[in-house]
Amino acid sequence: MLWMRKYLFSAGFALLVAFSTAAVTRPVFATEIKYVVNNIPITTGDIQHRAAFLRLQHRKGDAGQEMIDQTLRLAEARRLGIRISDEQVDAAYQRFATSNKMPLKQLDGAMAQSGVTKEHFKDFIRAQMAWNQALTARHRSSDGGGAMSEQDLVKRMLEKGGSKPSATEYMLQQVIFVVPAAERSATLAKRKREADAMRARFNGCNTTREFAKGLIDVTVRDLGRVLAPQLPADWAEQIKATKVGGATTTRETDRGVEFIGICSSREVSDDKAAQMVFQSEGSSDKNADELSKKYVEELRKKARIIER
Repeated sequence: MLWMRKYLFSAGFALLVAFSTAAVTRPVFATEIKYVVNNIPITTGDIQHRAAFLRLQHRKGDAGQEMIDQTLRLAEARRLGIRISDEQVDAAYQRFATSNKMPLKQLDGAMAQSGVTKEHFKDFIRAQMAWNQALTARHRSSDGGGAMSEQDLVKRMLEKGGSKPSATEYMLQQVIFVVPAAERSATLAKRKREADAMRARFNGCNTTREFAKGLIDVTVRDLGRVLAPQLPADWAEQIKATKVGGATTTRETDRGVEFIGICSSREVSDDKAAQMVFQSEGSSDKNADELSKKYVEELRKKARIIER
């Protein structure tokens, strides 16, 4: 959803302008536990890195409280089954460097010199990506699944001059290399290699089951018709960037290692597509910051926060 992506990037990615004022020596931070949030420790080092991050953004804020909120957000995302892989974080970090016309080493150096460190920035990126998905899930839940009545649909069409908007319709196939929880630490790396090998051979959805026949614990699911606004937030960008007949990169999930094959895609303009497009556009009118604030307040009320 556009408004969710906007929230993700408005929270602290545009900080190149501050690099020129970063300190030229790396601060040395002492580390001891300052807070324990639902049994998760937050150290003074974490807080000092966040304080440096705030200075780099020329933004006021309580670094300790921000770290508490970030910890609560990540924990909630995990509870919802949301996992952001290292590969996704590294890709976002690379995109940030590229968009600011900086080699990775220069970005690493700027983060180190300012006292933020690339590790802390990447933790921030992971938390933002996970929270973005959690907010999307909360929004869909509060909207009752995004239902739009026929009357609402007609009204929106009239507002648009009577024309129905179009949307990309995908036919998708999900391939899961199953990894039981008890075997995860021992077999995940091996299963990822197997999934990567199959994904490299993928050349359309018709042969997937044939490829999978000789493999153990591989599930192939035909996901059917999926319109672009309905794509899961954690897969959407990859699916949109993948050509028909290809497959997304593999991802580690709670089920094991997965990828999505793009069987076909086409532009459609029917009632269902219009409903989804209008619903997605309507979401952009909502205040993401308010939803986020309310959500975090709920998490704080339920949390056990101990200050040392």
